[in-house]
Amino acid sequence: MPHFTWTIRVYYEDTDAGGVVFYANYLKFFERARTEWLRAAGVNQSLMTDTHGLVFVVKSTALDYHAPARLDNELKLTVVVEKLGRASVQFVQEAWRVVQDANGDQQEELLATGRIKVGCVDMQRFRPAEIPQEVLACIRERKAE
Repeated sequence: MPHFTWTIRVYYEDTDAGGVVFYANYLKFFERARTEWLRAAGVNQSLMTDTHGLVFVVKSTALDYHAPARLDNELKLTVVVEKLGRASVQFVQEAWRVVQDANGDQQEELLATGRIKVGCVDMQRFRPAEIPQEVLACIRERKAE
């Protein structure tokens, strides 16, 4: 499956008292990566709201944690569309720590894996709605890359 990647740095505000990334912050990291994935796919979420009165909302999440991230770590976040429906998109996302070994080669360690399902919702009624055709087309095209 093709992957989209988005790189971030861990800041002090992302960590808990033990200096480890607070577990819930992975959801924020994954949200940012999905937003950038949509932007790269040509989906303008503000325009979708203004034009159609629709927004994407998170319906469900499932995360597995494999290793801790710490202050100043560089993280690579990946985004893959697992399933595309008429009113929802299910993503598989991963957070990887990027480090340089003694030889200067880049190494990556898997930190967290998430399965996030977002649904398209009508802002007026807060009910599920079909994703606009032009948005579906952008997602399908990006998914196929």
